[in-house]
Amino acid sequence: MPASKKTATRQADSRTSPRAVRAAKASDAIALLKADHKAVDALFADYAKTRTASRKKALVQQICIALTVHAQVEEEIFYPAVKAALKDRKLVPEAVVEQATMKALIGQLEGVEPDGEMYDAKVMVLAEYVKHHVKEEHGELFPKAKATRLDMVALGAQLASRKAELMAASS
Repeated sequence: MPASKKTATRQADSRTSPRAVRAAKASDAIALLKADHKAVDALFADYAKTRTASRKKALVQQICIALTVHAQVEEEIFYPAVKAALKDRKLVPEAVVEQATMKALIGQLEGVEPDGEMYDAKVMVLAEYVKHHVKEEHGELFPKAKATRLDMVALGAQLASRKAELMAASS
């Protein structure tokens, strides 16, 4: 194959690779939020398999930071935009209340040593709570948000920028 064809093939492959597709979609607000959901779900799955207190503590720290940052960017940027676009008086307020409860559970876990069954129970309740919240977002809020005239790419850029700031501050 001539060099120019090889180069063209490599360029096409790089644009259609799963990584490239994910990168392109990551600029979409909903794709970005869904990626956060998936990452936190993986952390909870790791926690469920972990037996050592030090590893549990490290995972809970990651979970708490990820959820706190995720909730903050949703509440600062995504929810207000969606609420205005939908003229919503139900879905977004409910999501905000759910996140307040999630933050209360996070507050009970932050800085606490993994000391047995109550710690594990709090983490598992947090995981169930997050799973419920995610199911509602994926099933109701996100489809309705997609149907609006919101520029999800511009919104995604705002989310990504703010998330980067918050993650840097939490390091």
